[in-house]
Formats: sequence, C-alpha cells, structure tokens
Amino acid sequence: MPKWLKLLLLGLLGVLLLGGSAFVLWASNPLPAMPEALAALQPDQNVEVRAEANSIHFIPRSDFPETGLIFYPGGRVDPRAYAPLAHEIAAHGFLAVIVKMPLNLAFFNPNAAQAVMTTYPQMQHWVVGGHSLGGAMATKFAKQNLSQVAGLILLASYPANSDDLSATDLAVLSIYATQDGLATVEKIRASQALLPENTQWVVIEGGNHAQFGWYGEQPGDGRASLSRQEQQRQTLATIINFLESVQRR
Repeated sequence: MPKWLKLLLLGLLGVLLLGGSAFVLWASNPLPAMPEALAALQPDQNVEVRAEANSIHFIPRSDFPETGLIFYPGGRVDPRAYAPLAHEIAAHGFLAVIVKMPLNLAFFNPNAAQAVMTTYPQMQHWVVGGHSLGGAMATKFAKQNLSQVAGLILLASYPANSDDLSATDLAVLSIYATQDGLATVEKIRASQALLPENTQWVVIEGGNHAQFGWYGEQPGDGRASLSRQEQQRQTLATIINFLESVQRR
C-alpha cells in the first residue's frame, strides 16, 4: 500500500474517532432534570418509586393497576425530567414506567418497552408513549407490537412515514402545543394522515416543547405564554382521561 494512502486512511480513521467521541460526549450530557423533577422521585403514601438500571417505576400503593404506561423520554433529555408527570399518573391508579435510553436517544432502543412488559405479565392493558423523539420511537414499537399495545400517547411528537398506523384501530392520543418551536403545529398537522381516524388531538394553547417535561429551556423552542405547571396540569388531565378510556375498552 502506498505511503500516501496509509496516511490518508489513518487521517480518516482519526476524524471518525474524533467525531464519534464528540457525539458520545454530547449525547451523554442530556438536558438536566429540574429540582421539581428530582423531588418527584421520592415515594409517598400513594406511590412507590423504584429506580432500576434501565427504568424508573412509579407504582400505585393501592390495588395493582390494570393499565400501565411505558414512557420514552425526549432526545437527549434526562429521563428523570418526566418524573412529576409519571408520579401523578401513578397517584391516579395507573402504573407509569419511564425507560432510560442508551446515550439518552430513544432510537438506540425502540424496543425498550418489551422488558417492562415482561416484568409485569399480569398487566391487562399496556399503553406506550413518549415526548418528541421518544414518542416517535414509542410509535415504532406500537406499530411492530400491535397485539400487545392497547394505546399510544404522543407528546409533541409524530410518527415517521415508515410507522404509518392509519389503517389500525389503535387508541391514540396526541397532545401538542401552539408555541412549540420543534414539533410545530404545522408538523403535527402534516402527520395526521399517519395516525388512526379515531386519534384524539389535544392542543395546549400557549404551551411549548420543553414544558412537557421538567428540564428547563430547550434550544430552538418557542416561548410559552403559560406556566409549566399549567401545561403539566392540562397534559396530566388529558392523559388520565385517555388511560381511563383505554381501561374501559
């Protein structure tokens, strides 16, 4: 091999290694969970919280629930940022499990829900869902496991073209916000043809992308005109109604 070719290949290898290292470093430093999110990781009289290597479980202390939600975090967001929402869902009598993702990116493990389902074989109804990239990957899981999934929840998220669910009767809830600078209203509306006709569409006026979690501001997002607490309140109420409807099906 000519010397110049060896040097070229070594140079290309070095660029790849540097690029890969930079990507791992970037992905390994997610948008951090706010103090309110960390506080929600504490158990109380109504909810047991169990943190495991690949998931965080919020379990009602009352009778074991019939319905469980497996939640995929947004891309490069600390999964603990969704603890307040998950804790409240459990307080309303539903199992809520946040799955952790390799390098904080759900496309590295779209089948993360399967391990949770195996942990609770007695569960009667499974709903999967997620925020942003997490919602897209939860949709992929639902598409590939329709016999195991009773419902899908999307927060500021929409399916990839390859995960078209329009021909199914899957129960789907899509919640989006008018000030979202990432999953914009236009993007959500453009994706409607990929979801079932019976999909429930709920818009939060004045909400933005980051306030679906508790991790502060996000680059590229719009400015919300309502508080994070109010956006979370509306999101929670809509999710509880949806989970109750899935349980009655």
